[in-house]
Amino acid sequence: MKILDRYILVSYLKTFLSVFTILMFIFVLQSIWLYISELAGRGLDFFIILKFLWFVLPRLIPLVLPLTILVASLMVFGSFSENYEFAAMKSTGISLQRAMKSLTFFILLLSILVFFFANSIIPLAEYKWLNLRRNIQQFKPSMVISEGQFNQIGDEFNIKVDKKSGENDQFLTGIVIHKKDAKHISENNTVIIADNGELTSKEGSNTLSLALNDGNYYSDIISKDPKKKKNKEFVKSYFEQYIINIDLTELNNKDINKENKLNNHNMYNVSELRAEIDSQSVRFNNNIKAFTKNMYFRTGISKFNRPDKKKSNIRIIKDSIPFQKTDTLLNLFNAKHQSEIVKMALNNIKSSLQSVEAKKKEYFIKAKRLNKYEIALHEKFALAVACIVLFFVGAPLGAIIRKGGLGLPMVVAILLFLTYHFIGIFAKNSAEDGSISPFVAAWLSTVIMFPLGIWLTYRATTDQGIIDIGAFSERITKLFKKKNKDESKDA
Repeated sequence: MKILDRYILVSYLKTFLSVFTILMFIFVLQSIWLYISELAGRGLDFFIILKFLWFVLPRLIPLVLPLTILVASLMVFGSFSENYEFAAMKSTGISLQRAMKSLTFFILLLSILVFFFANSIIPLAEYKWLNLRRNIQQFKPSMVISEGQFNQIGDEFNIKVDKKSGENDQFLTGIVIHKKDAKHISENNTVIIADNGELTSKEGSNTLSLALNDGNYYSDIISKDPKKKKNKEFVKSYFEQYIINIDLTELNNKDINKENKLNNHNMYNVSELRAEIDSQSVRFNNNIKAFTKNMYFRTGISKFNRPDKKKSNIRIIKDSIPFQKTDTLLNLFNAKHQSEIVKMALNNIKSSLQSVEAKKKEYFIKAKRLNKYEIALHEKFALAVACIVLFFVGAPLGAIIRKGGLGLPMVVAILLFLTYHFIGIFAKNSAEDGSISPFVAAWLSTVIMFPLGIWLTYRATTDQGIIDIGAFSERITKLFKKKNKDESKDA
């Protein structure tokens, strides 16, 4: 490697790593703010929070890496132009393409690594992150009961307290308990209200004892008699002290590392996505065909297409009543039967319409899910290509604007990246709804940036600015001169 190539590559790598670290830190802070409600107030260990953030990092790469390449390219090549280093290179016969040679190989290698990272690491991290996120939602070691809200404890109890006090929050006031019956687990048939109470539990025990003081016990009377059900009879009793033992075995067995069965389009690699898309497409098409056959059968048309009865039916109709052109099949029946037939037909149509509407929503959800899998497949390839395209947008643009540092290059890079990012978001949202193809949605933002990169590279190579103000003003001046000449001739 020549000294010039080494110098350019080292300068770019220093800037690249610095920008990547800063942007990753910013996006991690944004993720903490986004998921703070899921982490705060659950008594989680610091190690679990770090583990959560560690699994978040890979899913931020598709956002951070393209922006890093764009910013670093603008800063480095802008600094070279600002310090007249490019002018020195050109004076020795080194073109812009020759100066970009070492970085081009680096970006190509980086794009290949990005593809393998997106295909292997990101799906694994996505699974671990979603799995940990689900376990955290069920994990509350520091608070069995919270103030001012109902807390599901086990399968039988739903407890709400107004206030907790004491060194270990063991004293409770304003207690309301909904207790479910073992035979009717889906119904709250018992309500217990107490002025105060105390939580007691032995160390290492899976049983929580709740001693209630000065309260009332309400229990519904479940009866098979319809009249008694309408009366809503219940039993009320008063107690000075009542002790409830709650089994916390299931709560204490919550494992933060538990492996859950999850299904998400971001958790698959390329081969798995292709297999999943094929299987979902086959199931989706078979489902539509089965529904089509069912609706066709419900019309009853298939019954009239039997060859053994077709001729006999026609003969019976011809022999029974002479048909006129204005007659219908209803004329074969009396008025009472005609009314019943019309009502039956209307009910059949309404039922068919309801079935079609229900299936329409179901198919929309399935099609949307299938589109997400197709978008995820193409995004893995589009991310690698986007790294190359954004480099050829940022590098020549930095050489044109001739500004280094974090000022103007950062502003320009953010504007370009926001354009690239929002085009991708709008395209993906449209593809999920079926407005455009998932393939187009995944590649649209990259395809739009591609001609921009070619145009900027051409302008930078030929030492032209983004807009040639001098040539533009000359054309305007010539236009006004020609107009004045024509006016003077007419005069």
